Amino acid sequence: MKILVGMSGGIDSSVAALLLQEAGHEVVGVTMSIWRKGNPFTGELRKNACFGPNEEEDIAEARRISELLGIEYHVLDCAAQYERIVLEDFRSEYMAGRTPNPCVWCNSLIKFGALPKIARESGIGFDKFATGHYAQVENTDGRWLLKCAVDSRKDQTYFLYRLTQTQLSEVMFPLGKLNKEEARRLCVEHGFFTGEKDESQDFYSGDYSDLLQAEPIDGDIVDTKGNVLGHHTGHWNYTIGQRRGLGIASERPLYVISLDARQNQVVVGHEEETFGSALMAQQMNWIGLEHPSGVYEIQAKIRSTGTAKPAILEILGEDMVSVRFAEPQKAVTPGQSVVFYQDDLVLGGGVIR
Repeated sequence: MKILVGMSGGIDSSVAALLLQEAGHEVVGVTMSIWRKGNPFTGELRKNACFGPNEEEDIAEARRISELLGIEYHVLDCAAQYERIVLEDFRSEYMAGRTPNPCVWCNSLIKFGALPKIARESGIGFDKFATGHYAQVENTDGRWLLKCAVDSRKDQTYFLYRLTQTQLSEVMFPLGKLNKEEARRLCVEHGFFTGEKDESQDFYSGDYSDLLQAEPIDGDIVDTKGNVLGHHTGHWNYTIGQRRGLGIASERPLYVISLDARQNQVVVGHEEETFGSALMAQQMNWIGLEHPSGVYEIQAKIRSTGTAKPAILEILGEDMVSVRFAEPQKAVTPGQSVVFYQDDLVLGGGVIR
């Protein structure tokens, strides 16, 4: 098969291309360019971020790896789509008092959406699209399923839960059965990188306020009874569960427990007040369930760095669910995604409201 591989210039995508080539496939490398020169953002020239002016270095690395592999390589401009879809959602969610996860939308709508579409429109033909994500995809009884990677420490299904049946039918995840140590070893053996190659971790290389482009607006920091404890210059500068940087003297540590965009208030409380046992979610996408209805015993993950916890999922309507956890969870954050699992199968997920 002819396989288009999304290459970031890092270890994982480089190994994905290598494994596919060694399996006998015709491999074509591609990198999506999302940093537009002249944009109003002032991202710092530091690595470990997907969106920033260091993109040129990543492209140079991806091109170098492609040359080592002897494969065709392309850079495709996806900046307009990225700004219109990912950054606009980022701004609107933050300004509404929610904390979005831009990587989820980038994957579903840009990396696995706009990028392969633009590639085909540019005359690049291919049979499948592959990336270096740690996940697995398989077909069972005619339905495409997303499953966790063998290496649970690196599993990235949380970021992929919005992929559609069409997208899943066209993707390959060569690293799904590998662990990170094996991938790093392959990179060193083939002379791609040394064993010290850094990984991309952050969404943006600068301060988030750059992306919001919001003028400061004075507001109050209050407790759960409405007592004013301090002041701030914009609720969008805070996130649920935040403890540092509040500027409030207190005998016990205070945490952000909610954001009121309408009144521009930041509500704080003590650690025990950050826990919640239930949530509602919308903007659902289903993978492992074709026609969800009723109640399910599941495991639910409310942040990418967390672990899936036992919960009861109840379908309330076409685009509304409730989740009740067996044990209270800390900092359930509106705007973040909740993803549902049964063992290693991704059932689907939605956005916490």
